[in-house]
Amino acid sequence: MTNHGDPGSVVPLDKSSRRHRNRLVVAFGLSAVFLVAEVVAAILTDSLALWAGAGHMLADVVGMGMALSAIGLVERQRRRHRIDPSATSRVLGPYRLEMAAAFITSVALAAVAVYVVVDGIGRLFGESGVRGLGMLVVATAGLLVNLATFVLLREGDRVSLNLSGDSLEVLADTLDTMGVIVAALMLDVLGWAWADSVVGVALALWLVPRAHRLGRHAMRILLRDTPPDLDVGELEQTLRRFEGVVDVRDLRVWTLSSELDAASVHLVVVDAEAQHSISEHVRELFEHHCDISHGTVTLSVENQSEGGQPQSGQSGSGQPQSEQSQSEVRW
Repeated sequence: MTNHGDPGSVVPLDKSSRRHRNRLVVAFGLSAVFLVAEVVAAILTDSLALWAGAGHMLADVVGMGMALSAIGLVERQRRRHRIDPSATSRVLGPYRLEMAAAFITSVALAAVAVYVVVDGIGRLFGESGVRGLGMLVVATAGLLVNLATFVLLREGDRVSLNLSGDSLEVLADTLDTMGVIVAALMLDVLGWAWADSVVGVALALWLVPRAHRLGRHAMRILLRDTPPDLDVGELEQTLRRFEGVVDVRDLRVWTLSSELDAASVHLVVVDAEAQHSISEHVRELFEHHCDISHGTVTLSVENQSEGGQPQSGQSGSGQPQSEQSQSEVRW
């Protein structure tokens, strides 16, 4: 079993983490404002390269928004969880809505890519009214925004994997804006109208895998998929080897967010006295070896007859005997 993130390293936020989160907020706001400007410029200049660039900027904005949401989710969840372990579902509701929005965004990005590719191919064989000077001004501004955003996010790489991924995406987007600048110069200086279409199609094709990654990530959280780097079968075998555990039932592990995973399991144990120590061992295994930050462990005592053999059936009250000694631990 491998680690895949450290929720404890994000929350509670220390001064350094708060500073980097504030940098992320500034970068998010800066990119969001430029996204609006780039869309307006794409409409006014009729540039496919700017449309594709706006798609990449949208992916950046959504990625930074998801990172901010994940950091806030962990902070709120940890704070509320100290009071009420059942608060997890209430905290996760808004985050799941944001994941649904992220999935819709991925579909929109794919639609932008298809539009740019289809229209770009058509423009190669027809007229183009693209305004090169407007492209050049907006692309140059975009390059400055990307560089500023990269500087803001770069120091946060050590704080969160989210910030690291965002800074790399922004750095890659500087290539987008440089491509648009080159296309604008070729169009304005040399009169090569096809340059906008070629660069636009290239950027659109580059947008497709980004849309796919965003949609896949959102769906994995929405569907509560099993963390990809955790072997549930191996985890079950480890639980079975715990002293005092007779049986492992209904083991399930799922993804809550980019920073949080959860698990639930029903353990049948030898006697009631073993329940506390076993639950502590399970929590240590989940938290420190699997990075599962939230768990629900149901423990029930194995039925024993007077001779010490397992006994099935029901008690005199009509209820299964195991339920008389059942307990549940959450964290």
